[in-house]
Amino acid sequence: MAKGRELKGRIKSVENTRKITRTMEMVATSKMKRAQERVTAARPFATVLTEVISSLYSRDLAERFPLLRQPATVRRAALLVLTSNRGLAGGFNSNLIKESRNVLARLQAKKVEVELHVVGRKGIGYFRYVGRAMETMRSDITDRPTGADAAGLVDGLMDRFAAGALDAVYVVSAKFKSALSTPPHTEQILPVTPPERKGPARDYLLFPSAEAILTELLPAYVRNFVYRALVENEAGFQGAQRTAMKNATDNATEILNVLRRNYNRARQANITQEISEIVGGAAALE
Repeated sequence: MAKGRELKGRIKSVENTRKITRTMEMVATSKMKRAQERVTAARPFATVLTEVISSLYSRDLAERFPLLRQPATVRRAALLVLTSNRGLAGGFNSNLIKESRNVLARLQAKKVEVELHVVGRKGIGYFRYVGRAMETMRSDITDRPTGADAAGLVDGLMDRFAAGALDAVYVVSAKFKSALSTPPHTEQILPVTPPERKGPARDYLLFPSAEAILTELLPAYVRNFVYRALVENEAGFQGAQRTAMKNATDNATEILNVLRRNYNRARQANITQEISEIVGGAAALE
């Protein structure tokens, strides 16, 4: 019965693993729903903010705001890479790292000096492993990002861009489309490029002036973009982890079915052998 005992031990081990993956799946599902709510709540404000800036934007005003400065050539850029602090989420982090490597390669091919800012232990661990210098490293942002977190990440970059020390700032993050679709995405956030105005211009009564309003709204626009990137990245991570843990649970169930069949067959074979030995012994005594 040595084989039977071995199979029984493996069954117990797989059952324990399935309990863990099932629990992690349930936790990720709960967190994903809350993260989705934050994504949904952040989008209307971003839409209105974009519309207002687009309506107020003009070339005359653009010359007065450093965040709207369009450099003739990009010589020095910053790349902000958002990853997660934890793994067990399939290819979520590896896809983000691959996207950031592609962006770095494209910029460096254009002779652009790129400084790297990384959020999340997975990204920090990778770039340390490959020996890539990082300007800043942040692993203290929780699974509930705040506006203060976004400001802490981008305010220093805005100041340096306004001072002319940077010519562009890019963000690599996951774009949350659904629980099953969280592709990596790269967006240039500085200089601010207002989207094209759609439809007739709205007739705003401005108080104070458009210049004073843009002075406040442009930094808020950039911070809001980084905040949305943080919440969408977190929602994407929870969705990826939920999918990975569900797949692991389903695989464990399949393995258990196979092991239990093998265990039952081994047990039946052992019983049949014992019966045959008893019958053979009884026949020998007659």
